[in-house]
Amino acid sequence: MPTPHNEAKKGDIAKTVLLPGDPLRAKYIAENYLEDARQFNQVRNMLGYTGRYGGREISVMGSGMGMPSMGIYSYELFSEYDVENIIRIGSAGALSEDVRLHDLVIAMGACTDSNYAAQYNLAGTFAPIADFGLLERAAKLAAERGIRAVVGNVLSSDVFYQDSPDVNDGWRRMNVLAVEMEAAALYMNAARLRKHALCMLTVSDHLYLGGSLTPQERQTGFTQMIELALETAAL
Repeated sequence: MPTPHNEAKKGDIAKTVLLPGDPLRAKYIAENYLEDARQFNQVRNMLGYTGRYGGREISVMGSGMGMPSMGIYSYELFSEYDVENIIRIGSAGALSEDVRLHDLVIAMGACTDSNYAAQYNLAGTFAPIADFGLLERAAKLAAERGIRAVVGNVLSSDVFYQDSPDVNDGWRRMNVLAVEMEAAALYMNAARLRKHALCMLTVSDHLYLGGSLTPQERQTGFTQMIELALETAAL
């Protein structure tokens, strides 16, 4: 049954979905990595495709920016389309000195400044974490392929342009590796719906040491992440 945000029908979407923020990156993955890719969604230009990789059916779709957008698309995929696994692939700004440009960050947990968890009416603070099976698989594949991947906490923030210049200092002191904007909502939806989720991120800039990737370097780095995500999904 189509939703207000997704015109796909039941059966159009695979059990495992890659979710880049940018719908054009979803299109790029479909056109360059998936066999027999077919488009299942173009509502709001949030492009989605299903094809085959490594002999397994895999879908890829944009999620948009921020936790409200990720919350909508991942919830609908899990609850309305019977998706079992979602792997977010995106970019991040590094906080830790242990993380460098080009590195892959695999988010074991997602701290957040968001109020997203308020909907669950919990008596304390919920800790959004990755599915261990997906995380273990991705980390093992990265090691086998000689990809530098750092596993740990990330920060999912609601704010891109922070008013306070030292807002990230406390997170850095707590050894949070990098900041992005979607993982916590994805992990919470997966927990609530008894599904599986993982977030992997390419470090595109460092907020403390300085430096950022050029457009060409971003393309190369994201290619490495895309291929690792596809291999993780195909096992």
